[in-house]
Amino acid sequence: MKHFRKELWFEVPTRRAFINITPDVEACLKESKIKNGLLLCNAMHITASVFINDDESGLHHDYEVWLEKLAPHEPVSQYHHNGYEDNADAHMKRQIMGREVVVAVTDGKLDFGTWERIFYGEFDGRRKKRVLVKIIGE
Repeated sequence: MKHFRKELWFEVPTRRAFINITPDVEACLKESKIKNGLLLCNAMHITASVFINDDESGLHHDYEVWLEKLAPHEPVSQYHHNGYEDNADAHMKRQIMGREVVVAVTDGKLDFGTWERIFYGEFDGRRKKRVLVKIIGE
């Protein structure tokens, strides 16, 4: 069995964003030369997320509104975590959206449903963060 590991780095200039990283992940898969196996993609920071869904701007807007209702950024004083930082809401948003995804690899391609894409969710941006891509298979 072969394995492949690569880190993708992102520096989002805003506090929050959803970025379609499917092309980056597909490039990793191509580089790995693995044709059949499993691909793990996970955020390596506790205020960022990796998830699978549709690449549709209305849905992304709805996520923003929904997440802000569940874990509003302000007032920051509502959170015990916010002693020296103001990002407690980002930790909660990450918990909701998830840390990682696993995708089957079949014949050298991500084995997706029709509209599925991989996204990096940033909830406390303005600094460099990384995403791990780990692929195992033959």
